[in-house]
Amino acid sequence: MSAIRERLPNETLVYLGDTARVPYGSKSPETVIKYAWQCSNFLVEKGVKAIVVACNTASAVALSELSRGLKIPVLGVIEPGAEAAIAKSKRRAIGVIATQATIASNAYGKALKSLDGEVRVVSRATPLFVPLVEEGWVDNEVVAAAVKRYLEGMHDEGIDVLILGCTHYPLLKNAIQNEIGVDVQLVDSAETTALALEQLLISRDIKAVEGAGLHRLYVTDLLNKFEQIAGNFLGCEPPNVTRVDL
Repeated sequence: MSAIRERLPNETLVYLGDTARVPYGSKSPETVIKYAWQCSNFLVEKGVKAIVVACNTASAVALSELSRGLKIPVLGVIEPGAEAAIAKSKRRAIGVIATQATIASNAYGKALKSLDGEVRVVSRATPLFVPLVEEGWVDNEVVAAAVKRYLEGMHDEGIDVLILGCTHYPLLKNAIQNEIGVDVQLVDSAETTALALEQLLISRDIKAVEGAGLHRLYVTDLLNKFEQIAGNFLGCEPPNVTRVDL
């Protein structure tokens, strides 16, 4: 959300965090699709003009169904991330770390192969990264041990780009970069998604060119540490938070 806020400062952003039911990465595709529909319908009721499915797991599992069923444009995070990775890779060898559901869907592999049929994709599920970030642990010995365990041997696969395939993972950038090596470039799909959203809004002539850029923040459960977590994600003091039932 911080990347979108910076690129589109005039837009009113309505954020819905399904904090009562995350993480999605360990849930079945049917459950993820059901939750994605509930979240999308809530946002449509708020009058949004486009939806960004900022969860990699929901993008991997539910995006095509949402795109077919909704009357407003829907943008995921996987295609923009794949495009950025292809553009950066010189060796045509790209790593992907993500939740179990995202890796199982092979959504990044399919997206990368559709852009370059010869690219070699090295995928690895790293599910513990999400609870570490939710706990507010982004730079300590526990994080370093988890990153080392998950990424062990990945550098030896010859990758020169690593996609951070979950919106939580950029908060672990320092630990991931230290482990994978400085010769491997990290791709944060948040920045590429913000650019893709801007291009979509321009193409449909619905980009806001003036306005205060208000933000409304909704969650399905108010967690004790939510303000701290939200501040980390937003890169600023979070706005007032409203709890809702879906």
